[in-house]
Amino acid sequence: MLLPTYNSLPVYDVVESVIDELQTSKQVLLHAPTGAGKSTGMPLAILNQAQLPGRIIMLEPRRIAARRVAERLAEQLNEPVGMTVGYRMRSDTKVSASTRLEVVTEGILTRMFQQDPELSDVSLVILDEFHERSLQADLALALLLDVQEGLRDDLRILVMSATLDNQRLSSLLPDVPVIVSEGRSYPVERSYHPLSAHQSFEQSVASAVLRLLQQEAGSLLLFLPGVGEIQRVFSHLEGKINDDTLLCPLYGALSLSDQHKAIAPAPAGMRKVVLATNIAETSLTIEGIRLVVDSGLERTSRFEPKHGLTRLITQRISQASMVQRAGRAGRLESGICWHLFSQEQAERATEYSEPEILHSDLSSLLLSLLQWGCRDSSQLHWLDNPPQPALAVAQSLLLKLGALDEKQQLTARGRQMAESGSEPRLAAILSAGKEYADKEQNSAVLTTAAKLVAILEEPPRHGQPDLIYWMTSNQRHWRQRANQLIRNVADKDKKPRFDGCDENINLRLVPELLVQGFPDRIAKNRDNFGRFQLANGLGIELEREEPLSGESWLIAPLLLQGSKSPDARILLACSLNIEQIVRQSPSLFTEHTAVEWDDSKGSLRAWRRLQCGRLIVRAQPLAKPSEAELHDALLNWIRQEGVSALNWSSEALQLRTRLQRATEWLPEVEWPAVDDTALLNSLEQWLLPALGGVIDLKGLRQIELSTCLMGLLDWQQRQMLDNELPTNYTVPTGSRITIQYFSDKPPVLSVRMQEMYGEQQNPVLAKGRILVVIELLSPAHRPLQITQDLAAFWRGAYREVQKEMKGRYPKHLWPDDPANTAPTRQVKKYM
Repeated sequence: MLLPTYNSLPVYDVVESVIDELQTSKQVLLHAPTGAGKSTGMPLAILNQAQLPGRIIMLEPRRIAARRVAERLAEQLNEPVGMTVGYRMRSDTKVSASTRLEVVTEGILTRMFQQDPELSDVSLVILDEFHERSLQADLALALLLDVQEGLRDDLRILVMSATLDNQRLSSLLPDVPVIVSEGRSYPVERSYHPLSAHQSFEQSVASAVLRLLQQEAGSLLLFLPGVGEIQRVFSHLEGKINDDTLLCPLYGALSLSDQHKAIAPAPAGMRKVVLATNIAETSLTIEGIRLVVDSGLERTSRFEPKHGLTRLITQRISQASMVQRAGRAGRLESGICWHLFSQEQAERATEYSEPEILHSDLSSLLLSLLQWGCRDSSQLHWLDNPPQPALAVAQSLLLKLGALDEKQQLTARGRQMAESGSEPRLAAILSAGKEYADKEQNSAVLTTAAKLVAILEEPPRHGQPDLIYWMTSNQRHWRQRANQLIRNVADKDKKPRFDGCDENINLRLVPELLVQGFPDRIAKNRDNFGRFQLANGLGIELEREEPLSGESWLIAPLLLQGSKSPDARILLACSLNIEQIVRQSPSLFTEHTAVEWDDSKGSLRAWRRLQCGRLIVRAQPLAKPSEAELHDALLNWIRQEGVSALNWSSEALQLRTRLQRATEWLPEVEWPAVDDTALLNSLEQWLLPALGGVIDLKGLRQIELSTCLMGLLDWQQRQMLDNELPTNYTVPTGSRITIQYFSDKPPVLSVRMQEMYGEQQNPVLAKGRILVVIELLSPAHRPLQITQDLAAFWRGAYREVQKEMKGRYPKHLWPDDPANTAPTRQVKKYM
């Protein structure tokens, strides 16, 4: 029997409106701020009053919130979880045949879509805490809209959020009704307390916490960016707080039981300090909190498509998150929030956090889309479109993992990976383990793969980075997860059970299995001091004291790319027999002939090399290479050194400048690009034809590059360049004077003053668009005057020049009227 208590919550005031809209609208948006009871009130109200024929699925973005919300909903029905209300998450499920409302975490909902695209027994899907804009929530909304459009016009979507970005959602769903609920929160006194610059971050935060605890009663919630800061602030507070105060960490990697301790009420007569990441911003009501200290920081991941790695960064939170954090102090009574930054910093913060889809690894999303039958993400409706560079990297990875064929379609392994529910790299390890186990009739392969994946899903936070060490440990949560993974992928009649004993796993298979999921994480030792290089060229490192630092080859599945060092830190790795991997996975390696420049000898050397990406596995010197190989080597050397390594004569440099200015001054003509990047990209076109007979550096530097560059121009372009941007200008005396071109100022003609007598204007170039600056010289070719207006010079400044030059060069002509005097190259005696 249903015994709901949700009618005491503020959200109850809009229950009828929500249910009415769900009768006629496919989608409904509910804006319910902190304390309204949207997660623990609205689902039960709909379940009890809407009389929906099918189940209700509610998506919660975090495991701890999903479990807590399901427990709270079941409590209101006086039932255990798993009856009317149940939950599903990666490592824990409580549902039954009588379950009508399921609270699920993000990956679970995606799997439900793939197993039953119509969601045939579901009437309503609720997307809770949608303002967090998690990747899986965005995917879920896109898939739900697709289902509504093509399969189920009776399926309903309820989007619930505390800080709804109505403008964005309204643009995607222009006709959707928006219902606003009042929150139930008490006044919160917010103030700003910037941290001291004379203390470390952790010391300064701990001091603020101690001050607030001394001034105010009640439990305190402290927001910190990450686990490291939580542990360090914990150590600063430990021993300094009163005996009646408990210290409770709260972050996602904690076990569910430890997380439950942090959110449970403090014992009678006690209070607590909860040190939390942004996991505590929404969903969870932490009992007894009336004090909040907000560091204003969060740690988030940023995927870098260039290297295929995810970097952790610490950044300022959004204004919406500040409001959420402060609101935690007013859930049960009036409270106080100290923001540990200035009000000016708060006002400069972004309004909302950036959606996860814009800075994440999209390999899981792409695998889900392909399984859905969607080969182009633009076929779905998104709040923010998945970035194409990240999708391209994801496609490349899925190809390497064997999930896609050359036609970009899912392979048999790809379908199995998608159905496993694991992240693609880990799914590839499981699939490879199952394939090998089925082929060899050896269940130890699958148990080895399952334990390996269990460790990589929830890796140890401390201790040595040698993965083999952890594979021999017998920790309960890894054992349980490994069993679940085996059940997910093994055939129904072949379910080997993993009990954690060493004899059930084969350690020799670990490197080979890792290669199946992390082919790009093969690394070669650079210096025997812990520095390695990945196949993509990125540097990685571990402490030189670690035994693994002396290994020739590693495979490193778990890396941490920080912001201080260019090299990523190795968190987990194991040694690798590279020759064994060459035999087992030959597709990862390429063999080719390379001819390279030997700087020390100034000559070329040829090698036959076996490489894994940019890593040389082995090399064998070859006899004299062919001319084509020599030329390829020369061009590669130039690409490495840059075009500045070539011998640029003044004539060649002037030609480059003329071509660059022609692009600017004569845009109606299509001129070849001659900047460094363009020249490096077109070496085969302009330089290769001149390399005949060149076999060394001396010969390379004897090439006249101006002739090579002229090869980039057709006949019409050459005529245009010579006519409109000539190399010389014929002055009235008949002398051909060189014009100097510059990239950042007008062209200059340097000529003796006597040869320009009688001229009234400066020369012009580029169809009259560009004026040539004249540098007038003395008889000794020293600069006297620079002018852009020759006629004005004759009328004005010439008088001062005439006075000085008559005395210094009396044999030369210095007329009183130079504008009307015939030019000359001779002294007065021969005129």
